[in-house]
Amino acid sequence: MPSKVEGWKDEVYGTEIRDHLLQFAEEGWSSIPEDERDAWFERFKWWGLYHQRKGQESYFMMRIGTPNGRLTPEQLRVVGEIAKEYATGPVENPEFGDAYCDWTTRQSIQLHWIQLQDIPDIFEKLEAHDLSTIQACGDSWRNIVGSPVAGRDADEHLNAWPVIQELHEEFKGNDDFSNLPRKWKVSVTGDTRGSGQGDINDLAFEPAVKEIDGEEVKGFNTLVGGGLSRKEERFARDIDVFARPENVADVSAGISALFRDHGDREDRFNARIKFLVDEWGPEKLRRVLQEEYMEYELPTAGENLREQYNYNAGKADEPGDYIGVHEQNDGQYFVGLSVLVGRQSADDVIELADLAEAYGSEMIGLTQRQNVIVADIAEEDLDDFLDEPLLEEYSPDPHPFMRGSIACTGTEYCSLSIVETKNRMVRYARWLKENVEVPDGVEDFHIHLSGCTASCAQPQIADISLRGMKTRKDGEPVEAFDIGLGGGLGENPQFADWVEMRVAADEIPGYIDNLLRVYESEREDGESFRDFIARHADDELNGMAEPEETSYEDPYLGNTKMTWYPYAEDTEMDAAPTPADD
Repeated sequence: MPSKVEGWKDEVYGTEIRDHLLQFAEEGWSSIPEDERDAWFERFKWWGLYHQRKGQESYFMMRIGTPNGRLTPEQLRVVGEIAKEYATGPVENPEFGDAYCDWTTRQSIQLHWIQLQDIPDIFEKLEAHDLSTIQACGDSWRNIVGSPVAGRDADEHLNAWPVIQELHEEFKGNDDFSNLPRKWKVSVTGDTRGSGQGDINDLAFEPAVKEIDGEEVKGFNTLVGGGLSRKEERFARDIDVFARPENVADVSAGISALFRDHGDREDRFNARIKFLVDEWGPEKLRRVLQEEYMEYELPTAGENLREQYNYNAGKADEPGDYIGVHEQNDGQYFVGLSVLVGRQSADDVIELADLAEAYGSEMIGLTQRQNVIVADIAEEDLDDFLDEPLLEEYSPDPHPFMRGSIACTGTEYCSLSIVETKNRMVRYARWLKENVEVPDGVEDFHIHLSGCTASCAQPQIADISLRGMKTRKDGEPVEAFDIGLGGGLGENPQFADWVEMRVAADEIPGYIDNLLRVYESEREDGESFRDFIARHADDELNGMAEPEETSYEDPYLGNTKMTWYPYAEDTEMDAAPTPADD
């Protein structure tokens, strides 16, 4: 029997949801029948809207898809203006104020506290600037990820931007692919650093070369079935298919149709394509793809370029991100700015857009590490740009603990999360910066904090992985984390080893301090943290360092899941000022 969600989707799904959404917006929150809200909230995701958690009834998170993480300064300014006008909630966040934008690990934008009646105006403003929320969530093609500086990168294999544009135009709003068994995450990497993180995507095109008819052809190898969520992490598997840039859309259509027709629609937990690859194996998947979905003979895989990958690879001598000043292939420069936990105030977003425009930039990039790139800075303007006051807050040369910190949304808004995340990660990073000595030669150290097992902060691919849990301390329930070590991508990707379970949140900084002391004293010459962890057996990693209370004080140690909003003066559920007035 199809799952309950599949039943809802059979009734209304895809582009037709928009008419219903706009009708509800006109009539107000109370017009959504209470016994139908779960169904409508599931459908609304297709248009980029998630209903926020218990205690925040009538408010939505809105996700805006930006293919490859690319915007113009004008588009960025519009996003900031929308955030300022429509994304202000009833309580200020103590770190970020009352209006802000979140940059996600999939190069999208999230706004919070959106009310139903404002959605038509927001859609109008977005679409007037060629922006959209279409399929930013839901069981369909999600935002396509890759290198924001494709076509500008001085060290790329080929320019993947035209390929990503073609895929975006082909599969967004396409009825043939609008209702898949589950979400469909796609990556296209054209550079040699592996920035698309294809290993953790449902469908990935990775840089490769192949000799065809005596000619070396640049293109992509095809990987299928990656993903991180629900403690069922998988690296995508090579299905032995090479795709020229002009054939990527055909191959994508074939694999997407295969998933549409053969993916599990009875058990949503088992609906991701990684489980179909588990069941079939890459060889059968390739055979079915060839026999049932392709009209030409698929070439076998080419030679990959994985040995050059450094993005989030944990190398001691390479940065693994876009932070800093980088030369473009046209002699201009792009500058990567560190945005701690990927959250920027609306005022700063608008100021950044104005600044980029003043320096002649035509492109702003959002990265999968929740940071921002300003491209097209002329060499003669570079020093002046780097001296701009805004860059004191969003530095191109940040401290390693500030540079490498990622966090998901957490219990502030998310119904799945079980711990507070963003403000806590900000406090962790600041305390570590002030109190912990960074080992020699370490410039890029990744700490990913995820509020639950859904893995939106991609914890399994970090030097230190934090996964939200609960525990008891001094007889009281407190927020806590499982701790993983040594994850990362690169030539030989590795998921983190989970070595400590349910450590109280206020003991995490002390654990990290103690662990880095062990690393500093026992590492071999020039050894990266990831390599250090890899050469130790699991029983050696367990207990390698001790959790410890320190001068760090965690203001959210109690159960934020049970509050209507963690930062409210009165956090009790019955104090929530919701639902908002229609």
